Amino acid sequence: MSRKIWVFDTTLRDGEQVPGAKLNQYEKLEVAYQLKKLGVDIIEAGFPSSSAGDFNAVKEIANKVGNTDDIMITALARAVKSDIDAVYNSVKYAEKPLIHIVLGTSDIHVEKKFGKSKNQILDIGVEAVRYAKSLLPNVQYSTEDASRSDFEYLWKTIEAVVKAGATMINVPDTVGFAEPEEFGELIFKLNDRLKNLNDQVLLSVHCHNDLGMATANTLAAIKYGADKVECTINGIGERAGNAALEEVVMAMNTRSSVYQAYTDIHTKEIMNTSRMVSNFMGLDVQVNKAITGENAFAHSSGIHQDGLLKSRDAYEIISPLEVGLDDMELVLTARSGRHAVKNALTKLGFDRLTDEQFEEIFADFLEMADEKKEVYNHDLVIIVENYFTEKNIPNQVHVSDNFFELMDLQVISNTSFPSASVKMKKGNQMLEGSAVGSGPIDALYSAIMDISQLDIHLLEYNISSVSRGKEAVGKVKIQIEFRGEKYTAKATDTDIMKASAWAFINAINNVVVEHLLPVN
Repeated sequence: MSRKIWVFDTTLRDGEQVPGAKLNQYEKLEVAYQLKKLGVDIIEAGFPSSSAGDFNAVKEIANKVGNTDDIMITALARAVKSDIDAVYNSVKYAEKPLIHIVLGTSDIHVEKKFGKSKNQILDIGVEAVRYAKSLLPNVQYSTEDASRSDFEYLWKTIEAVVKAGATMINVPDTVGFAEPEEFGELIFKLNDRLKNLNDQVLLSVHCHNDLGMATANTLAAIKYGADKVECTINGIGERAGNAALEEVVMAMNTRSSVYQAYTDIHTKEIMNTSRMVSNFMGLDVQVNKAITGENAFAHSSGIHQDGLLKSRDAYEIISPLEVGLDDMELVLTARSGRHAVKNALTKLGFDRLTDEQFEEIFADFLEMADEKKEVYNHDLVIIVENYFTEKNIPNQVHVSDNFFELMDLQVISNTSFPSASVKMKKGNQMLEGSAVGSGPIDALYSAIMDISQLDIHLLEYNISSVSRGKEAVGKVKIQIEFRGEKYTAKATDTDIMKASAWAFINAINNVVVEHLLPVN
C-alpha cells in the first residue's frame, strides 16, 4: 500500500551554510515562495539565533509564505532556551509553525564536542523539548550524528524526548558516514520501536553526501519505514552537501513499485526551483548531475541519439517534461551519428536529399563539428547552402544571408557608464550598433538586439571557466525567449565578452531559422 512521504526542505538553512551562498531577505522569501509552489511540506527557513537578519527573514517567510495551512514553517535551534525563543518568536506567525531542536547523540559529540556525560546530554534534550512544547504543539528533535551513535543510547534519547512531547524525530547521518544497507537497518529498528511507543510521531532522516551516498541512504530509509525526508535543492549544503530533493523525489516516482510511497511534490516545478536557487546563490549545478544538471537530458552520442529517435525509452527513463523542461536535447557534435543529423535536416525542411547528397553533407558536418564543440541549426543551413552552391543545385532559397555574424566589438566597463559598440554582418550588409546598460553584458546585449531588430528577452546568463591559467577558456550559456518560445545557446572563448556575444548571436540565429525563414 502506497504511503505519503513528507518532504522537509532545508535549502534555506543547511543549503545556505555553503560558503559564499548567503541570501538576502528578498532572495530567501522568493525561494520560499518557489518551494511552496514546488509542494514541499515543511520549509526550514533558517537559524534565527545566528543573526538579526536571519531572524527577520524567517519571520517574513512565516508571515507571507506560511500564511496557509498547507505548509509548515520551521527554523533550527540548539537545545538552549535563547535559541528556542528565537525560533518561536520568528515562526509563530505561520499557520503551522514548528520548532526544530538539534543535539548530538554520538560519543564523539557527547564527549568531545560537549564534554558532558550521556545522562547530562539526555537531560538537556528532554528539558529543551519540554520548553519548546510549552510554546508550540509541533516540535522536531534531531539526534545529531545518529549514524555514529550507540544504538541503545540513541533509542533511549528518542524514547525520552517523545515522552517529553516531540512530534517528529529526525535521524541525521550528519557526516555522511552511513551506507544504505546499515542505514536502512538502523531506520527499520528505530521505526519498529517508535511506532510501538507512539505511532503518531513521524520518523525523519537527514543525510549528508560526504561519501556520495546521501540520496541512496535517504531512499533506503524510505524503504525501511522513514515517514519524512530532509533534502535540499541541487543537493547543496555543508561540505559535500545533502540528499538532493529532486533525486529522491524522481527516484520514488520512477521506481514507485520499489518504494511503495509518494510525495506531494509538483515535479514540473523542479527545474524552475533548481535554477532559482542556483542563480540566487551563485552556485553552478554540475553539468552531469542527476535530474537538474545541464546534460541530464542531453544526448550527443550517435548510438544514443539513434536509439532515442527510434524509441524514447531506449535511453530515457524520465521524461524531461516531468521535471519542467521542454524536451530532451539532441546535441549535434562530432560524436553524433547520421540518424541524428538526418533528423535535424528533415526538421529544417531538407527532407528531399538523395543518399549521395546526404553523405556529402554529413562529411561537411563532421568537418565543422571537429572545429566547433556544438553545431547549431543555422550551422546546418549554412552547410547545406554551401553544398548546393558548390554543386550548382538550383531552386534553393538562400537563407543564410539572414544570419548574423560577429565582426568586431568594443565593451567599456566602468561604474557610471558601461557601454558597448558592436559590428555585425548580415549577408552582404555591415551593421553597427552602440548601447549603454546597467553593466557591460547588458550594454553588449542591448547593442546586439538593436542591430537584430528582434524583440528578444534574456532569461538566463551563465558563465563558467572550462580551463585554468592565463589562457583559461570561458563558457557562456544563455537562454532567451522569443514569441513565447525559449532558445538556449552556448559559446566558448578566452575573451568572455566575445563568448558572450557569440552565445547571444547563436541564439538569435536559431530564432531566425525557426521563425523567420522558409527553409524549404
